[in-house]
Amino acid sequence: MLAIQMKKIKFWAFLVLSIPPISLSISAQDGDLDIPAIGDRVSGVISLEQEKAIGSQFLKQVYAQAPIINDPLIQEYTELLIYRISETSLVKDRDFKLVLIDDRSLNAFAAPGGIIGVNAGLFIHADNEGQFASVIAHELAHVSQRHFARGILRGQDTSLASALVIISSIALAIVSNNPTAFIAGPAALAQEQLRYSRVFEREADRFGFNNLINAGYDPKSMGEMFENMAKIRRLSGDIPPEFLLTHPVTSSRINDAFNAADQVGVDGGKTNSPEYQFIKGRIQAKYFNRNANAEAFFKGENEKKSTIQNSISLVTALTENRKFDEANQILSKLIESFPKNLILQTIKAEILFEAKSYDEALNVVNSILKVAPNNYPASVTKGRILAGNGEFLLAEQVIRDQLIKKNQNPNLWLLLSEIQRSAKNIIGYHMSRGEYYLLLGKDLEAMNEFQFALRLVKNNFQVTESILTKINEIKKNQIRR
Repeated sequence: MLAIQMKKIKFWAFLVLSIPPISLSISAQDGDLDIPAIGDRVSGVISLEQEKAIGSQFLKQVYAQAPIINDPLIQEYTELLIYRISETSLVKDRDFKLVLIDDRSLNAFAAPGGIIGVNAGLFIHADNEGQFASVIAHELAHVSQRHFARGILRGQDTSLASALVIISSIALAIVSNNPTAFIAGPAALAQEQLRYSRVFEREADRFGFNNLINAGYDPKSMGEMFENMAKIRRLSGDIPPEFLLTHPVTSSRINDAFNAADQVGVDGGKTNSPEYQFIKGRIQAKYFNRNANAEAFFKGENEKKSTIQNSISLVTALTENRKFDEANQILSKLIESFPKNLILQTIKAEILFEAKSYDEALNVVNSILKVAPNNYPASVTKGRILAGNGEFLLAEQVIRDQLIKKNQNPNLWLLLSEIQRSAKNIIGYHMSRGEYYLLLGKDLEAMNEFQFALRLVKNNFQVTESILTKINEIKKNQIRR
């Protein structure tokens, strides 16, 4: 049984994934929801551009304080799933920013500016892709209905400053691991927003449920996810996760979800995918109890029931223990069943890289990139392989190509800086570190990196101007604060 850690990253009431105890029936009357029109009135309080700016500040604080998963395969899978589900949602601006939190507790959240956060624990507790998708659909509804802006509109203080106070309170809760940090805001404002958060959650459930169906998933997936949450509550005894204290799962809630699925008149639908099982298996191995023998455990599980999920968990555990040949043997059997699966091919390249079989690993990633040019996990793996083989300039170019579209990804800037340091490109190293710290909202550290790089530059006018521009931007930001 997986232990449930009690550390929490808890967000403002309607930002946190909740799916509260209400009916999900798509025939529910809208009258008691009191849903305002989403238009000029909301935008008059906080525009879409202001929401993005607030979201950008929020993202920096999360990056700086919360443990972030640095796994391109998990990142790519989750991003693609979000975009796929969003195609049947009401979200108009699908410029999402995904944050993967390195925490095994069950949680997900939506924040201003299209930010979607997912804890590793969501993969652990969602048995299949349908259940996972039901949570994502719920979060996308928060984004499409602009719940953050509407929450500010409904509050007694509708200023943008209040929105920034809320974001700061969220960040404080993350830093301190103390959900009561939210109390720092004005009590009246907090009470009003909490009151309306229940309305927003009900609305997010309704829109999310419809989206889940339109995306082709089994309507029962949401009810099944509720059952999983109820099980977590029962097993947690007297110390339930904070998430379930604030969002209890009742038997009527579960029944309502299944009744809604029966009423919709849709039979079947997608429940799972090999890709979800690969990612879930990978995460389960990474979060296995460190005091136990993960390899022995997953060998036993694989012998009892040889599923693709158990197999990937075993491959991950074997790789962690540097038993590369054995890991490759199991992986090869999976590749025989799924010869064109890019996740499996990337895992193969990762194992070969860890085994320092650089040429063979490079052949694998190049084969992937022929089929899927600029594939993110394969490109990151290729960059690491090239750097491991001493081909630093080529490695740097591969990562820079990824930064064209993912320049807000701190993990990529950090990897680039490590490659540049290995190549003794000290100016490049400090500039990339500066970009990394900027994304984390650590302006002082970023300033130090850029100033260090500036002292090293001699007769390169273009690089000098680039560094000075960054330094001036940081100074302007500090003045505005």
